Amino acid sequence: MKRKTIAVIMAMTLTLSLMSGCAGKTESNESVETTTEASTEQAAEEIQEESTEETSSEAPEETSEESEAEATTEEKSEEASSDAALQDGEYSAKFTTDGSMFHINEAYGDRGTLTVKDGEMTLHITLPSKNVVNLFPGTAEDAQKDGAVLLEPTTDKVKYEDGTEEEVYGFDVPVPAIDEPFQLALIGTKGKWYDHEVTVSDVQSAEAEEGDDDMAAAKKVAELIDAIYVQNWTEETDAQCEAAKKAWDELTDEQKALVEGEVADPDYFGNDTGDASKDDPLNGDEIGENELLVVSFGTSFNDSRAEDIGGIEKALAAAYPEWSVRRAFTAQIIINHVNARDGEKIDNVDQALQRAVDNGVKNLVIQPTHLMHGAEYDELVDTLGKYSDKFESVKIAEPLLGEVGKDPSIVNEDKEKVAKAITEAAVKDAGYDTIDAADEDGTAFVFMGHGTSHTANVTYSQMQTQMQELGYKNVFIGTVEGLPEETELNAVIEAVKTAGYKKVILRPLMVVAGDHANNDMAGDEEDSWKSGFEKDGSFDSIECQISGLGGIPAVQEVYVSHTGDVLN
Repeated sequence: MKRKTIAVIMAMTLTLSLMSGCAGKTESNESVETTTEASTEQAAEEIQEESTEETSSEAPEETSEESEAEATTEEKSEEASSDAALQDGEYSAKFTTDGSMFHINEAYGDRGTLTVKDGEMTLHITLPSKNVVNLFPGTAEDAQKDGAVLLEPTTDKVKYEDGTEEEVYGFDVPVPAIDEPFQLALIGTKGKWYDHEVTVSDVQSAEAEEGDDDMAAAKKVAELIDAIYVQNWTEETDAQCEAAKKAWDELTDEQKALVEGEVADPDYFGNDTGDASKDDPLNGDEIGENELLVVSFGTSFNDSRAEDIGGIEKALAAAYPEWSVRRAFTAQIIINHVNARDGEKIDNVDQALQRAVDNGVKNLVIQPTHLMHGAEYDELVDTLGKYSDKFESVKIAEPLLGEVGKDPSIVNEDKEKVAKAITEAAVKDAGYDTIDAADEDGTAFVFMGHGTSHTANVTYSQMQTQMQELGYKNVFIGTVEGLPEETELNAVIEAVKTAGYKKVILRPLMVVAGDHANNDMAGDEEDSWKSGFEKDGSFDSIECQISGLGGIPAVQEVYVSHTGDVLN
């Protein structure tokens, strides 16, 4: 109890001395903050009450022997501190303040670069903006006196995780000691000084900050992945993709398992989706005067890209040999993923159109592989409008399911062809001779599409109508997004249960069997469609067919037909 009492008395003495220093400031200095004084005064009263109570009831007088021992301990502590003095060099250090409005730029966490030279320490801090125009090592009152030497800002260029850059102010702050608070005043663009108490702590070697530590190395890769997981392309994108892969390859297996960011995880580079060398990005020049540009959303799953998207492209090339078939993806996130992981460069729509212009293409036909006239199709049309005067003729063909129609009852020839093709493929892969044989065996087929908030989402309801008109009573249409409502997972489960089917086969209603098919549909996570059907407990078996529409020859022929319609 004696040591506790001494500590309380020391704390009280320190607090009272701080109060006295605050009280000594002139009242005319309006910029000095007063919240610290109030909280210090309250703390002093609490400490004083506790120390008085403990001293009067329990604390005996301190002996000279114990005073001597404590003095010796203090001397040893000073010696240890001196021995631990930092050698000349650069370090990373944590910079904390007493105010939420005064802090280091988010791109650097709460850390700055500490430079030690000839025993003097200076910390470079990068701030969030240019709102702080000067700093002063001391109080706001002293900063306003004649002869006060202010710290001038540096202009720091900051690059954020989303790839954007900004110029902000930084400062080189003299550091009197590590782990000990010191005064640092600031003045903003409004010309008013403010007092702050800051602390420099947690000093680390530069090597540790650069990634020698497992967590630091994994964090670096996660930040590089997050930076390229974006939908906008810049002139630095290719270099960023290359840097991300290089950093990943340098990690150990243990470090790779630690990669975790806003979107980054070990599967970004580690997931095996097949051999990328089997895919042709179709980004060559020497196109000639006639180009057929096949535009897809895209997929990072190599096997599906080669089989499903590649299957459509090959069918078009075979049908129209006088036209040069080229590829474009609308999802820059996917383009970057394939580029970083496999080194395969796929054009986005702007790049593909500019390639056509540069190659002197006169006649351009666009064949989208999208299912419907949805948001992706609309964006494609808008982008194409910027290049329409660059060619002698520009035509865009229908997406897979043709015109949308006004309500769920509207069907067309395209929807009928696709409904027959995908059902026939699913029935064959399930080992049945006919859809009726599967029905008699109590088997239902559930085709899972993506879903959309676009008005074109009625297309999914129309596909359900088409299945019914074909007599496929054991075929159900659903969507990942649950739009329209009747295609939501729980609604589909209920519909299958009500119809009395005990066996369920899940298959994607998507051009490619990519991430949605492998994870949202067939994944082991509790929010996947497979898990949802299993959790319901009403079914004897749930199987998944991982196969995209693009690999079905009859579906490829629908695209060939749509291209032929605009060519003719």
